[in-house]
Amino acid sequence: MGGRHRNDELDGGFDAYNDPPPRRRASRGRVFVPLAGAVALAVLCGVAAYVLLNKSPGCTSGGDKIALSVVASPDIQPAVEKIAKTSPPSVDGQCVAVTVTAASSADVANAMSGTGPTSAKLNPAVWIPDSSLWLAGLAKSGGPAVKPSGNAADSPVVLTASKAGASKLKSAFSPASWTGLLSAANAANPDGLAKKVRVLALDPTQNAAGLGALLAGANVLKSAGGGEDVLVGVLRQLSESTVPSSDSMFATLTKASARVPVGIASEQAVWAFNTNKTPSNPAVALYPTEGTVSLDYPIIITTKDAGLRKAAEAFSAQVTSAAGRKTVQEYGFRTPDGKGGSLLTTEHGVNAKKPAELPLPNAATITQLAQAWQQIKLGTKILALIDISGTMALPADKSGTTRMQAISGVGIEGLKLFPDKAELGIWAFSDNLRGKGVDWKQIVPIGPLAQQSNGVTRRTLIEQALQASQAIPTGNTGLNDTLWAAYQKMSKDYEPDKVNTIILFTDGVGNDDPNGGISNPEILQKLKQAYDPKKPVSILIISFNTTKDENRKQMNSIAKATGGTAYFPQTVLEIRNIFLKGIARRLCAPNCGDTGK
Repeated sequence: MGGRHRNDELDGGFDAYNDPPPRRRASRGRVFVPLAGAVALAVLCGVAAYVLLNKSPGCTSGGDKIALSVVASPDIQPAVEKIAKTSPPSVDGQCVAVTVTAASSADVANAMSGTGPTSAKLNPAVWIPDSSLWLAGLAKSGGPAVKPSGNAADSPVVLTASKAGASKLKSAFSPASWTGLLSAANAANPDGLAKKVRVLALDPTQNAAGLGALLAGANVLKSAGGGEDVLVGVLRQLSESTVPSSDSMFATLTKASARVPVGIASEQAVWAFNTNKTPSNPAVALYPTEGTVSLDYPIIITTKDAGLRKAAEAFSAQVTSAAGRKTVQEYGFRTPDGKGGSLLTTEHGVNAKKPAELPLPNAATITQLAQAWQQIKLGTKILALIDISGTMALPADKSGTTRMQAISGVGIEGLKLFPDKAELGIWAFSDNLRGKGVDWKQIVPIGPLAQQSNGVTRRTLIEQALQASQAIPTGNTGLNDTLWAAYQKMSKDYEPDKVNTIILFTDGVGNDDPNGGISNPEILQKLKQAYDPKKPVSILIISFNTTKDENRKQMNSIAKATGGTAYFPQTVLEIRNIFLKGIARRLCAPNCGDTGK
């Protein structure tokens, strides 16, 4: 309805659509994402072939037909096939027989670049993926350089919930926004909106809508001045709640749960679910107030054969014609300029009014985000070294909390950031803990947090060990000997599918070992020689109340020698931010060159 929208179709009057701010135009066809090297494209959809031999009254009868193979994203394939059937092209009076095949865009991109797994041999003359985001990886990986000849359709990336779930969220998540979604998905804020909302993410290595949502969220976060640590908290949480496909996501949305599921989808996917499945608890598209990105369905002509290119161009013209645009609207898509058809109604869970567009970031930013996702998806293996020397009993700041208490408290809080499959262990160190010259002892061996010992999980054992930690009043700091022993163990037990890290919790004293042991210059030399960039073990240092320049310089040098980072918090509040900053290193590991403050 012109200029108006309804919300009476939703229980409780939940506003599923919000009037957007003025449109900000985003460029099309120039946005890229790496598909090889930065992102490992995994288990992709199979190929369903639909063959159509067309007869056209405008063709010369009896002659050989030009066989044109078209591969389209599965969501738009039925519309493309209908266009081929109702408006078969011809070239110089010769009929074109169009074969339309449905295949996932990630699968085709892998096949064309020759860099990843595919479910079938795909070499189409025309390719219509769901998004231009798949294109740059082709050239980056040595595949063919491609340029769209036009766009078949448009579908905004939206948030989605079940109709019943949307009603429940009226007070907590209305109006819908990327900001709210990021808050609900932030692993560092488990007591916020995450108590009411469970965010479901589409795997961005397989779904352009999933990648588009990450880009939109990162755009909004950056505009609001959000830091990298917040983004990492979001990515970490989403990496644990991804679903492989829209079908899996919609099945989850309709299940009753303590937290209301909110997912990511294209607008057309919501329309198709409601139209084709006619569920008793339909999905509702929630349009973010900040605007959104869209899937743009570029038409890519890949054939180099001159005659076949003419046939492909003729078919592209049919797809982008007025009749072709009307056809894509019949399948729940918008035309390339964003106009919705009469079927985009609240009865189908969507709204025909055009949402505001968010500009996509540049190629470098997209590359960084794709790499960040891949790094976050890696497993975690951490050995934490806890200083229990005498100076750890001193006050951490004016609050009266001791350094030992501050480290223990933040360590317990930081455990919440790690999933059950993460592998962690703890050593304590001072001096002579296991006889003269042996300054460390194992408290909890490294292993998965969910693993049990005598009915108690490792997560609980670590919490108990941290709570029981006490400084030894007369204890010295055999830091260098401990660090070298830990580095040798982590290097020996290196696991390539994980980010292998040593976290050192200490104070400003540095190495203070009356038994001698490894000197400061010696530990730097040993670490530099032992560090292997192909099997990186990085050291993250959290050195509390460190103020002397010589101590900071030594800590920074130790961290830098292993591609790590040193942080120097001065208050209990500062140290609370360290864990997310440490995880944020995974965006660049093992080549992080920054130092803490």
